[in-house]
Amino acid sequence: MALEHPWSEPPAAAQTIEVASGVRWLRMPLPFQLDHINLWLLADGAGWTAVDTGLALPPTRERWEQLFAHGLDGKPITRVIVTHFHPDHIGNASWLTERWQADLWCTQTEWLAAEYALRSRDDADLDRRVAYYRRNGIAEEATAKMRARGNHYPGLVGGLPFAFMPIADGETVTIDGRRWRVITARGHSPEHACLWCEDLRVLIAGDQVLPKITTNVSVWPERPRENPLRYYLDSLARFLRLPADTLVLPSHGLPFRGLHHRLSTLVQHHDARLAEAADALLEPKTGAQLIPVLFRRELDTHQLGFAIGETLAHLNFLEAEGRAVRALGGDGIERFHKP
Repeated sequence: MALEHPWSEPPAAAQTIEVASGVRWLRMPLPFQLDHINLWLLADGAGWTAVDTGLALPPTRERWEQLFAHGLDGKPITRVIVTHFHPDHIGNASWLTERWQADLWCTQTEWLAAEYALRSRDDADLDRRVAYYRRNGIAEEATAKMRARGNHYPGLVGGLPFAFMPIADGETVTIDGRRWRVITARGHSPEHACLWCEDLRVLIAGDQVLPKITTNVSVWPERPRENPLRYYLDSLARFLRLPADTLVLPSHGLPFRGLHHRLSTLVQHHDARLAEAADALLEPKTGAQLIPVLFRRELDTHQLGFAIGETLAHLNFLEAEGRAVRALGGDGIERFHKP
């Protein structure tokens, strides 16, 4: 069945829409082609639990301040839960928790990943990343732009609280008497947390299941032989256990019903991309040469980093399945070919 979107439009700036009892939807801006993130407020007794936080940039904080003044029924933020460490999700975690003297809740691996991303900013780190992209065929002009861009993470994430409350797969977070079960997923990030409330039949899905675009699943320079696409596809299967009429609250796009259908289309999408990548390996190709096969549009420097990461995720998957072979040439460039 096609996806059903109970709401055809998102909430206006600094406003909320109640999508289930005690669950409010708000939207924050992003300065990218993907121009928004959905955040969630859960009624929590005398206050609110915020799920995800937006980027640590003035437009987002201005909207938060407007909500504090007019949109929270005079109640404070008493807890902040972040689904994962990416800047649009954790960017304002420190600011929100300090402002309201609230606690941060997240999985341990995501907190550690954020710490690493904040600290990994010196020239040696940049040189190693550039060398990785060169080894996978990215041209010198593009790698120079990547290096000049540097580590943009600290500019989008306003630090981390010193302390946090770790959550883990299968644990329950009780919010205003309702039990939200933590379901973790790998592939998009190391230990992405989704929240499932059986009473409401609501899944806060983060970036794990999106209604229209596909989640970025990338290989990154510090883990060059990882197989994140295998992790991601395996994680998708975990959500088949949830009811078909689950209301899915994604981080991007509109809330929807039709979870099982969307899971199926995501698997089919990656199966098709894997087949396209494998078919393109009749002659040895670098990861960079495979980008146009999977991304049929012009890419800026920001998008190129994600595109090469996702292309390599498909190639690493094919290699692990015995459908591709990696070879390091005398020029120091890695290429893949059919076995």
